[in-house]
Amino acid sequence: MSRPCVFVSSTYYDLKHVQSSFDNFIKSLGYDFILSKKGDISYSPDVPFSESFCREFANADIFLLIIGGRYGSATSTDNKKQERTFCYDNMTKKEYESACSRNIPVYILIEGNVYTEYQTYLQNKANENIRYAHVDSVNIFRLIEEILLKPRNNRIHTFERFPDILIWLREQWAGLFGELLQRMTNQQQISTLSNQVETLSVINASLQKYLDALVSKVSPADLPESIQYQHQRLNKFEQSDALKQNKFFKALSNWNVDINQFGVALLTTETFDEFKEKLHKLSNDPERLKPFLSIHNWSSSAQNSINEARIVLGKQPYFPLS
Repeated sequence: MSRPCVFVSSTYYDLKHVQSSFDNFIKSLGYDFILSKKGDISYSPDVPFSESFCREFANADIFLLIIGGRYGSATSTDNKKQERTFCYDNMTKKEYESACSRNIPVYILIEGNVYTEYQTYLQNKANENIRYAHVDSVNIFRLIEEILLKPRNNRIHTFERFPDILIWLREQWAGLFGELLQRMTNQQQISTLSNQVETLSVINASLQKYLDALVSKVSPADLPESIQYQHQRLNKFEQSDALKQNKFFKALSNWNVDINQFGVALLTTETFDEFKEKLHKLSNDPERLKPFLSIHNWSSSAQNSINEARIVLGKQPYFPLS
């Protein structure tokens, strides 16, 4: 089972002192994680270390940026000059920009003292002689400023103590999970609505043809045949739509069985064993389907679902009705 991977990038110096607690926290949520300052990055000796970061970063699903007062080193491709006022791109900034470009969820925590001093920086940008107590470089403030100027994916939260980080992340990730569940529900509702609209479109088209037949030059002898054809067409569509919603078919669709194969197997067999044999022959991938069809003890729910599919097509159920 695939687990979410959290990429943690940090300029928070004290994180190394509570690294074990942080590791345990993320693992307790069932997540994998990569801590860029921990040595989790595998790299090749023939490429710059920053490029190894980017390659490993491609596996991340969530990006967590913790900003303290230490700006960090420049990337491999940048000038290594590190004056207090020199604006270079460090690895933390590169990692944040990569997360934004991939459009993955980004969570930003800023040490309270640093964020308070950032407000002072905004009033003194032109003053190069000012010295700040809580950062080792004004590049920290420039990084915060760039983040806040982003139109989206720049939610921030300040913290005073390490436990504040854990409390906020637990709430945020629980909220993210809830939001994803809501999206799944909404998507299912949209899918159901789409099916209903499609059904109404077919009904409308059939009614239009009825009307056309009535006002056209169709002879009285041909009119019943035309109406009967439209009835059959509408019934077939409704049957197909009902089969698509059938739980047994939804399970079969995971083994690349399409709706036509399912319908043909139902219509041309009289027993469930014959149905399985027919479906195996019709399948595009019979070897993959074989383990599913080899199940002997089908649950009552599965039996009811296959019976419902047979009844939709006007056929007798395979199993005794419960």
